[in-house]
Amino acid sequence: MAKKKAVAVKRKPAIRAAASVMWSELPAHIGGAYSKLLVRPESCGSQSIDYRISVYQPRAYVEPHAHRIQEQVYHVLEGEALMEIEGERTVVRKDDVIFIPPGARHAIYNTGMTDLRFIVVTSPPDE
Repeated sequence: MAKKKAVAVKRKPAIRAAASVMWSELPAHIGGAYSKLLVRPESCGSQSIDYRISVYQPRAYVEPHAHRIQEQVYHVLEGEALMEIEGERTVVRKDDVIFIPPGARHAIYNTGMTDLRFIVVTSPPDE
């Protein structure tokens, strides 16, 4: 079955109240790994980026995966986690920034004692 392509809205400047966006638990995000999809083609007309805030409860994680053409930046705002990139695991904490190039297999696990809150920027927004 072919993946349905999202229809983009007209491109225009936007201010979005984060509280107006519902939390999503996306596929392969397990155990209380939630994201608010704040800037996307279908919400703001973005062509180059997906910008989201994620909150993972303790023990929550995203399964190891790779993106064919997308690159990502994670910016940890609160908490600590175990970041896995290409099988190597590193503890990440507040203010740490992680760059993930296309093709790099990666996952993030909230191994901390409190919620993990981080920003994810992905370009392009879809594969």
